[in-house]
Parts: sequence; C-alpha cells; structure tokens
Amino acid sequence: MNNAKYDQIRADVREQYGKVARSEGCGCAPGCCGPSPQNSLALGYDEKDLSSVPEGANMGLGCGNPQAIAAIKPGETVLDLGAGGGFDAFLAAAKVGPSGRVIGVDMTPDMVAKARDNARRANAANVEFRLGEIEHLPVADATVDVIISNCVINLSPDKAQVFKDALRVLRPGGRLAISDVVALKPLPEELATDLAAMTGCIAGAATTQTIRELLEAAGFSDIRIAVKQESREFIRQWLPGSGAEDYVASASIEAHRPH
Repeated sequence: MNNAKYDQIRADVREQYGKVARSEGCGCAPGCCGPSPQNSLALGYDEKDLSSVPEGANMGLGCGNPQAIAAIKPGETVLDLGAGGGFDAFLAAAKVGPSGRVIGVDMTPDMVAKARDNARRANAANVEFRLGEIEHLPVADATVDVIISNCVINLSPDKAQVFKDALRVLRPGGRLAISDVVALKPLPEELATDLAAMTGCIAGAATTQTIRELLEAAGFSDIRIAVKQESREFIRQWLPGSGAEDYVASASIEAHRPH
C-alpha cells in the first residue's frame, strides 16, 4: 500500500469520526446505534464505570475493555491511543490518581475538542488530550508506563509503524494492553473494499498471526492475544446483513517492552 492510499484511509477515518463527534454518536462505527449504556456494559464495563466519567465521554465506540487487562497502578503514566471522547482516559485517570498522568491522543480535531471539553467540565487535572496520529505519537521517548487502546489500531493502514512508535514511548518494562478487532479469516472482496467496513473497524482488521509478527518485529515480548468469540454477537450489529461477524472478532492484546 502506497503513501497516497495510507493518507486516503486516514482522511476517510478522520472524516467519519469527526461526524461521530459532532453528532453525539451515530455513524458507521462500532456502537452506531448510539452511545447507550448497554453498548459499554456488553463490552465488560460496569455501571460504576459509566457513572464515573463526564457526560459525553462514553461514545459507545469500543470493542472491549482494555482497563480489565491493563492493571493500571497509582502514579503511572498512561497513554490512550485513539482516545475519542475520553472514556477510557478518564477511567485510567481515576486509577493513576493525582500522582499519575493520562495522555489521550486522537487524530480527529473534533474528538480532541470534545475530550478537552469533557476534561474541563470534570476538572480532570491529571488528563490531557493531544492531536496526533498514532503512527507518529506526540509523546517523548520512554515516558509511558502503559499504553491502552480500544478498537482503534485496526483503523490504521500502517500497523507496523503504530507498534514501533508505541515501543518508542514506553519505558523499559512498560506494557501494551489493548482491545481491538482481529480477522478470523480473509474478508470477501465486497467487504474488504467497503468504506463503511473500513471506517467501521472491520475491513482494516489484521489476523492474530500478523499482529503477533508486527509486535515481535517492533521489539515487543511476552505477547498474548486472546480472541473473544462472544464478541461476534455485537459485531453483528455494526453492519447488519454484511456477515462481518463471520470474519472478525474482538481480542485482548498484551505485550511488554523488554527491560
């Protein structure tokens, strides 16, 4: 895939999620029925999580719960890739406490503006949101303890670069804990080339083998990938009638930067 194609995919994704941010939810994206509590509860969050974040932060756009595997501790620095309205970033902020720090990065200006507004209204002093691409993070080398992400890396046309830059910003011994969509088998041509499937976290999914190889090539160790077969039930709702649930599923992906 050439740079022009990469740029076009990024532009399409940015446009789509800008629409989602401006319209308070609906679009051809995960949770496109709207950011209802039921969407997040189905992904592994609980009522306490939903009630603890600023109104508008939970946009129902995830495919899992990276908080469940991140083991975030007080005082840590957490980086959220594709932070959206800030839902996972605010949950992480509560765990790191006043001595910790959370940085959310998103390439969509409307999402960053929304997240920053949410942070102001919540007086969340230990959270900040930065505009940038996850392939080229606006974060200094070796400054992050844990990276989280929820259904975002599949949207990148250059996943190898995402993982390379993730390793760069992690401290030695730092960890990656993400939820993402993975491909179970090759997508049919009509689904693989469909714009709604590309911006809706389906067509850009890589296989678990590819993800493992990319993580290893970037320098990660202790790689663990657990496919959530039950996720195919909610994926069925993303593009009804497309059969996407037969080809992709959500997975928990963990890895470490070696000491």
